[in-house]
Amino acid sequence: METLNSILDAIDGYVWGVPLIVIILFVGILLTIRLGCLQVMNLHNALRFMAHSEKDGAGEVSSFGALCTALAATIGTGNIVGVATAIGTGGPGALFWMEVAAFLGMATKYAEGLLAVKYRTVDKDGKVLGGPFYYIETGIKERFGWNMKWLAVIFAIFGMAAGLLGIGTITQVNGITSAMARLTPNAAEFVNIGGNSVSVTTAIAGLLVTIFAATVIIGGLKRIAKVSMYIVPIMAIIYIITCILLLLLNFSHISSAIETIVKAAFNPSAVTGGVVGSIFVAMQKGIARGIFSNEAGLGSAPIAAAAAKTKEPVRQGLVCMTGTFFDTIIICTMTGLAIVVSGAWDPKLGLEGVNITMEAFSRGLAIIPGGAVIAPYFLAIALVFFAFTTILGWAYYSEKCLQYLLGRKDKKAILTYRWVYIFAIFIGPYLTVSAVWTSADIFNGLMAFPNLVALILLSGIVANETKTFLAKFKGEKE
Repeated sequence: METLNSILDAIDGYVWGVPLIVIILFVGILLTIRLGCLQVMNLHNALRFMAHSEKDGAGEVSSFGALCTALAATIGTGNIVGVATAIGTGGPGALFWMEVAAFLGMATKYAEGLLAVKYRTVDKDGKVLGGPFYYIETGIKERFGWNMKWLAVIFAIFGMAAGLLGIGTITQVNGITSAMARLTPNAAEFVNIGGNSVSVTTAIAGLLVTIFAATVIIGGLKRIAKVSMYIVPIMAIIYIITCILLLLLNFSHISSAIETIVKAAFNPSAVTGGVVGSIFVAMQKGIARGIFSNEAGLGSAPIAAAAAKTKEPVRQGLVCMTGTFFDTIIICTMTGLAIVVSGAWDPKLGLEGVNITMEAFSRGLAIIPGGAVIAPYFLAIALVFFAFTTILGWAYYSEKCLQYLLGRKDKKAILTYRWVYIFAIFIGPYLTVSAVWTSADIFNGLMAFPNLVALILLSGIVANETKTFLAKFKGEKE
């Protein structure tokens, strides 16, 4: 197992090296400039469009339903475990770079949503075919006359791998079962695989998640969207309220925590005592985990955006952009502040993953009678729901990647793939935390490359479409 971890770490170092980090930031900066800082100037319109869906647009689900499907895939272990992992390995400064990447990522996510709707196709049955593979293939060909289908195929292959072996299944159920294991430290050992001991509690939790996920996944997009529209908003609101309570109870420590985060972003060794020695490590962990959480640049969210009932690409792009705002700017920020305020990130504690966040909530809510005892259970419940909906969202994403690769609607192949996906959920608890998160990082990075190339090449179209729509929208308001 140590050999496998070493191999994965080496691959991860190459994939998430300087080139990918530079191109992710470059795309975000390029789009932010070309769109006139749209993520600030039009955030109010994005929030309004999110709540009011179009009635006469073509598609399978409402704009809000498409957003909830995308949020289901993004609001998951990344918000609870991913933030903790970033801070635990990259120091508090990783949170700063996570926020920078998220701010720029809002412009990136907007462009993805716009292009997804602009270049989608709707078949006779009303089924939508859309996503990065279509704007990579069709958009670039229309704009430059280049045949880039090969790049679209690469994206679809890595998208399937990310869903099946990374962000969509194993990391999510592993996060759930890790939380359950912490809540029942004295549970009897069930099995030991590669040095990773799994308790009876963990095995049962993994099995239940697999069964519940199967009942929804087999039903397809509409069932996934329907479940997500109920679970995501409710759990997000409850989690945010709890985080606000924790921060209010520890209000006197917030200013020093922010100072620590900013200082660690540029001089991590001074804050971490040499555990994190370079700015690049803090940047790498923050940006990688931020993208794992909000998926800006990955090209996953536009697969859901393409299914929205809308006739305005810009409008859906704005709705899509709010996903990054809620996911990282709000939820990840609150989780990160809770971790830094409480001191749970301290390497001396020897914690990793979800255990860091659980320690943070236990410490932060200890002022309330019984708070330290209740906090881990609340966090485990939140993690279960967040991770569960992410499993559902990525089931849809990876399935669409398969449909693109098949080139036709093969019901038997799709059904077979759904069962393979469900099996990947089942084996998640039996893999080590390190191997799970590293493999997820690798597939995320590989998936991002083709999508980022397309966003750069089509940035002019995004800018023109935006300018035309906003001028028309302003005229209608006047």
